[in-house]
Amino acid sequence: MPHLEQFVPPPDTSVEGVLSRMRALDAALPPRDGIAVFNRVYLAVTREVDRHIDTGRFPDARAAVTLDVRFAERYLAAVEAATADLRPPACWRPLFQLRRHPGVRPLQFALAGINAHIGHDLVLAVVDACQSLGCEPADLEDEFDRVGEVLVALEERIREELMPGPDLLQIADPLTHLLGSWSLERAREATWSAARALWALRRLPDVAGEFADRLDAAVGFAGRMLLTPMADWPGGAVVPWP
Repeated sequence: MPHLEQFVPPPDTSVEGVLSRMRALDAALPPRDGIAVFNRVYLAVTREVDRHIDTGRFPDARAAVTLDVRFAERYLAAVEAATADLRPPACWRPLFQLRRHPGVRPLQFALAGINAHIGHDLVLAVVDACQSLGCEPADLEDEFDRVGEVLVALEERIREELMPGPDLLQIADPLTHLLGSWSLERAREATWSAARALWALRRLPDVAGEFADRLDAAVGFAGRMLLTPMADWPGGAVVPWP
């Protein structure tokens, strides 16, 4: 059974360091690749968080940087694992497996990535940050909430930019139904509860490892549902991306 410390990736050094790696991915990946779609979204989120840190919007800048970097490192480590033909965490596997499927819409890719990153990676990143800073999850609650506020502010824009237009109403109804079943706000609430639980289990590494494994699998299952190809719906059809 893996221990909690085995879930901690090598730390990056700065927000600019992770931004640089995301920009490199953006330049290297085909624009319609599912990972590229999520990477563009996450790059925008991280830039916004960095701007908020620079302008003093976070009460504790050191804690905000630590949480932000540890959070981003989880995603980047998953990409690196997949690139090296290793198995990324279960929460990321549906997106890697379906990243080129013609029946999956860009909005699905974006939200499936957010689901994996919020539902699993952020839980472990809170624990990572607490271990690095020598603090408790409660000490990071303000930083957690402010990062969540940035995500909520961007989610509506993401949906507007990536939702099919009126000419694609043939698939809009099932897509709306599918994506309406997932809520960023509910995901954030569940993430905070899971992070506190995992922190409380830190002195029971076998139990903590099992908890993290189950969380990973559950988030991966939700991600697979979010990536249901539209052609799999009754009356659905594969529509080329615009």
